Amino acid sequence: MIHDNAWTIYSAEDLEKLEKLSADYIGFLNNGKTERECVAQLVEMAKGKGYRDLAEIIANDEKLASGDKVYAVNMDKMVMMVNIGEDIIRDGMNILGAHIDSPRLDIKQNPLYESDELAYFDTHYYGGIKKYQYVTMPLALHGVVVKTDGTKVRICIGEKDDDPVFIISDILIHLAEEQMKKVVSTAIEGESLDILVGSKPLKGKDKDAVKEFILDLLKKEYDIEEDDFISAEIEAVPAGRAKEAGFDRSMIAGYGQDDRCCAYPSAAAMLDVADPKKTSCGLFVDKEEIGSVGATSMESHFFEDMMREILDRMGIYSELNLARCLRNSRMLSSDVSAAYDPLYADRFEKKNTAKLGHGLAFNKYTGARGKSGANDANPEYLGIIRQVLDKHDVVYQTSELGKVDAGGGGTIAYILSLYGMQVVDCGVPVLSMHAPWETISKSDLYEAYKGYKAFLIEC
Repeated sequence: MIHDNAWTIYSAEDLEKLEKLSADYIGFLNNGKTERECVAQLVEMAKGKGYRDLAEIIANDEKLASGDKVYAVNMDKMVMMVNIGEDIIRDGMNILGAHIDSPRLDIKQNPLYESDELAYFDTHYYGGIKKYQYVTMPLALHGVVVKTDGTKVRICIGEKDDDPVFIISDILIHLAEEQMKKVVSTAIEGESLDILVGSKPLKGKDKDAVKEFILDLLKKEYDIEEDDFISAEIEAVPAGRAKEAGFDRSMIAGYGQDDRCCAYPSAAAMLDVADPKKTSCGLFVDKEEIGSVGATSMESHFFEDMMREILDRMGIYSELNLARCLRNSRMLSSDVSAAYDPLYADRFEKKNTAKLGHGLAFNKYTGARGKSGANDANPEYLGIIRQVLDKHDVVYQTSELGKVDAGGGGTIAYILSLYGMQVVDCGVPVLSMHAPWETISKSDLYEAYKGYKAFLIEC
């Protein structure tokens, strides 16, 4: 239902459920700052609800049938969940799809160097960021280093109270006259986003003594050699825990909410619908922020291949049945929308922009300017969705990503629509999207969960 503000209609029971969901979500954010960390949590959530590893089912030559629940993991950075319903699967599924990657700084493969007795990590930024926002911010390092013998060394430095953090320095205002003349997009160059990692020299070393101290420390504490960075995946992300925001604690501020504020309620809804009539599918994918390219993205064949495996385990695999299953499916592309910001009102068309606290936001179309690159949902499908949401008292709104010529953006929606299925974007409105810290409303998170759950039950 369209409503002025969701907070005004909540009962005491609603508020209790909302706060429980928000607390769980904050925990998910704090323990999932990378795709790998999100996948690990999602898998544990699925196991807790009786989902089984599809790879083991295939290896044991087991069969699948209605009532079975499975998950499949792709390279530790993408996960798919399927709850096989009562209806014939070739007649389609209800799909929730979100991405779990977020903008950040990636450590280069040859990162460590010394300059004038200071040691640095060289970085390459990932996704669309305002580069100046990462300067002087406390950063944490998360990731994995894979040694030549296959050993994986997991890295998480900067999150515990007694951990060190890492900083990218900036020129002091007293000497910044030339920098202040630049436009924002060039004031900080990408190659200048180098992370300060040390300043103490190793005794007895004359050349690059600070770098040598860092290498000595890494060897002692993590058994990492300099060459091991070649096979490493380390991400620099904002340090610190997500928090409730505002005097009224009505909001959540934290890193990576695009798109984890949609991924988490999608997973929670998926796992809370125990016995769906129609098969439920949850997709949690990587690489959306750089165009959905690569082996762990929505553009990969992983989803399609895993559906082949499931149909095969059910004894009904054929390319025709696969095509029918995908074509007859319906999907909510669970992705965020830009929340109206009164401080930047000229960038929005107010009556067609999502507002904080007004519920689940639907973007009928995405893309840029003349709908370039858009998925444009059919009105017949939107009519069905509206009926479902109204039946379950879900508060929702419609949105566009700013004024027509102000910019735009894309999601994974168009990729799934290529199968012929009905797809629409809907998710949580976000303030300061793609910033190191983003802000959402707890009420919008709650309405997203309600909406995703209603979709799985009714569609």
